[in-house]
Amino acid sequence: MSAPAAPGFDPDFLGVATPMPTLPGTETVLLPYTHFATLHRPDRRLAAATAVAIDGATLRQLERSDDWRLDDRLPAGQQAGAELYADNDLDRGHLVRRQDPVWGGAAEAATAESDTFHYTNAAPQAAAFNQDSETWGGLEDYLLDNAGDNDRRLVVFTGPVLADDDPEYRGVRIPRLFWKIGAFVVGGALGTTAYLLDQTPRLGDLAEPPAGDPPPLGPYRTFQVPVARIGELTGLDLGPLTAADRMPVPEPVPAALSERGVRLRSFADIRGI
Repeated sequence: MSAPAAPGFDPDFLGVATPMPTLPGTETVLLPYTHFATLHRPDRRLAAATAVAIDGATLRQLERSDDWRLDDRLPAGQQAGAELYADNDLDRGHLVRRQDPVWGGAAEAATAESDTFHYTNAAPQAAAFNQDSETWGGLEDYLLDNAGDNDRRLVVFTGPVLADDDPEYRGVRIPRLFWKIGAFVVGGALGTTAYLLDQTPRLGDLAEPPAGDPPPLGPYRTFQVPVARIGELTGLDLGPLTAADRMPVPEPVPAALSERGVRLRSFADIRGI
């Protein structure tokens, strides 16, 4: 089943420009879906970035369709499909969350929900997270609830950090870091905040896994980081998102991730929202 024609992500959804990130110097394919889009990297078989528009005033609650499928607009060999996730503890982690684009008319919302189940919107994530990982899932709820409870419009960009030294499994290099940027309007101006999911504490002990076993990913930690840090890690051109960052950054900025960002243990730690 191929992806239906869709308007994709609207970069003017907020009334101020929030363009889709680009990845200069690397081949990518922009794939539009209903209310969101993915910037796909065929060489990594995963998305480099996703963008979703959320209309808090017309959000809908729909049952989970769970119909994972390839996108026929790309060759199957350029996508990480069902074989990557079979018989192991890797989850098909939604990049654009299933609930986020589910708004508007009934048919439109249903199409958007179904569209999130393309493998081009998935990334392999360890199934078992430690307690800190709840901050990441909770952060997604926090952003969505903020839009829904306040009838607010919100744009969320999400993606993996596709590093050259990511461990390989079944022909796919498994990302160790994931990022998220929330974009919103405050006082008529664009504001952004950025977050990084870091699972590197145990990766210093990473060894070649036995055949058939996924890489032994470590515990997860969630940080709020400068938007510019996401650009540095990914190579993405984030356009106006960087200048709109509402996180105060001390000068000079230390190099270490844990010093450049704020470890999130509760939502009270979030700055700038």
